[in-house]
Amino acid sequence: MFNKILIANRGEIAVRVMRSCRRLGVATVAVYSEADADALFVRMADQALPIGGPAPADSYLRIDALLAAARQSGAEAIHPGYGFLSESAEFASAVETAGLVFIGPRAESMRQLGSKAGAKELMQRHGVPVVPGYTGADQDAALLAREAERIGYPLMIKAAHGGGGKGMRVVQQAAQFAEALASCQREANNAFGRDRVLLERYVERPRHIEVQIFGDRFGQLIHLNERECSAQRRYQKVLEESPSLFLDATRRAAMGAAAVAAGQAVGYQNAGTVEFIVAADGDFYFMEINTRLQVEHPVTEMVTGLDLVEWQLRVAAGEALPLRQEQIVSTGHAIELRLYAEDPEQGFLPGSGRIETLRLPPESSSLRIDAGVSAGDTVSIFYDPMIAKLIVHAADRPAALAVLRAALAEIDVLGVKSNVRFLEQLVRHPAVVEARIDTGFLDRHLDQVIVPAAAIPVLDEEARAQTLSQSSVEPDSPWARPDAWRIGHAGKRLVCFEFDGEHHEVSAHGYGGRYQLRWNGQQTLIAAARLHQGWLSYRDQQAAHRVRCRRLGADWLLFWNDQRLRLHAIVPFAVVADAVSHSDRLLAPMPGRIVALHVALGDVVTVDQELLVMEAMKMEITLRAPVAGSIAELGCETGAFVAADQLLLRWEAADA
Repeated sequence: MFNKILIANRGEIAVRVMRSCRRLGVATVAVYSEADADALFVRMADQALPIGGPAPADSYLRIDALLAAARQSGAEAIHPGYGFLSESAEFASAVETAGLVFIGPRAESMRQLGSKAGAKELMQRHGVPVVPGYTGADQDAALLAREAERIGYPLMIKAAHGGGGKGMRVVQQAAQFAEALASCQREANNAFGRDRVLLERYVERPRHIEVQIFGDRFGQLIHLNERECSAQRRYQKVLEESPSLFLDATRRAAMGAAAVAAGQAVGYQNAGTVEFIVAADGDFYFMEINTRLQVEHPVTEMVTGLDLVEWQLRVAAGEALPLRQEQIVSTGHAIELRLYAEDPEQGFLPGSGRIETLRLPPESSSLRIDAGVSAGDTVSIFYDPMIAKLIVHAADRPAALAVLRAALAEIDVLGVKSNVRFLEQLVRHPAVVEARIDTGFLDRHLDQVIVPAAAIPVLDEEARAQTLSQSSVEPDSPWARPDAWRIGHAGKRLVCFEFDGEHHEVSAHGYGGRYQLRWNGQQTLIAAARLHQGWLSYRDQQAAHRVRCRRLGADWLLFWNDQRLRLHAIVPFAVVADAVSHSDRLLAPMPGRIVALHVALGDVVTVDQELLVMEAMKMEITLRAPVAGSIAELGCETGAFVAADQLLLRWEAADA
């Protein structure tokens, strides 16, 4: 076993590798960019060395800087993590040439599999089923358009190199092909340094099922069963689980055998993942082999009880695989979700900024948290905005979903937007739980949420006032009560808050848990209201209720009908100025880099015309014209970095 290794990656990935190394007594060396100097993984490493500027090209993608850090630290091996250079044959070869051990597959295997096109051709020769398409080296746009017509629409354009959902587009009709091709090539070139693409038939309503494989230098190659990753957004996996409910024993065995055959075709060593696309009729097709550990590998670890990073280290150190194929046993059901700094209500735009509050549930035998940040850390515009992964394990799938729902309810994120509410809805969606969920409940019964919610700040205010009055000279004075008291009766209090972008006002008469609440002209009587240890209990005219809630800064979180609701408190009677209209200009929705500018000063544009393309956090965002007009001012140029809300361009409307 190694004494010291360098981890050529960052964030949650580096933290995950460190976890296994620490248990095995292997010292770890972290490398960090200027943007990551104070990051969690840097603080956790036994040693950490700077390697360059914040952009990946200036740091984590610099082979020379990584090798120099390894030599300086005395590391014996380099673990590439997943992402960045983890699938670079050039990097693996350079590590070996430097006299170090690359903790991953051989460079030759990576070269054979580094091109999706070449890999598909290789698999065809070895009898592994592949999706029909075009994988040729000729990348002439006119030829690609003709090949697209031959394959037929809808079809998929995919970057021939790399992975992670980057450089992929579904094209429904020929009129969309040219724009989708250009965007795909740009994104592929930015992410992987090469813009070659391949075309393949788009399988309607497919499932994405992958098989974990492992090989050693003695010729042994086995699989560790499958993970289903069909729940995706923009080709990024959102929910991963094992086992797949779609597979029966026969299909599972066939896919496992195909995965092993795919690995044997290139003499595969160390950890890899064979990805398949599965049609509704059960036919499966090879997509690619990811020559690295996958982000979702904890799912396999939870059902098998194995540490795959430990296996990577042992195999790289020259040991044989710890187990044979017949010794691999999977038990129970595991699911993984990814918590991101992104805004689902704004098209899942990635977020950036300082994390003011990060509350995650405690780990247990049924819950694992792989986090790459902590409270006070900054989510940078230069990298993937993942905050943490939640991985649960239980006896069966319903039990695993129950653990997941409870874990999500414990999460609080302040300072940056997060997708936690989206995840809570996802694990309750019919497509996930195979049950009918009434998503229109809130729209039809909003009063059932708004009215009792108003009792929470009222009760909280009363409790705080009572605490203060006990230390005053007149603890029993009616003036110490926060109930707008008048002679003979309690006065009216106004409770104001925002919910889902709308302003709500509820008037409250009463004190001590008994209130008359009026909202939208309707009056509700509430009795026996009590706020205690994170629960609101109360009784209305129909029944008694109990709602989980807690304070989060200036907001209140309620968990109503299995949904997370966030109510932002507003000071009553506060003067709120209307935002200045910017209908004649386009502002940057987030920090990022301009990768394509399609208009010039004086150009006339039409509604929905593509104006420019931004890249932020490894995503491309296309910005289009909301109105027709002529470009009057440009505030950016191709290649420039822009800040959030920076003026990108201004136009004069056609009807001005």
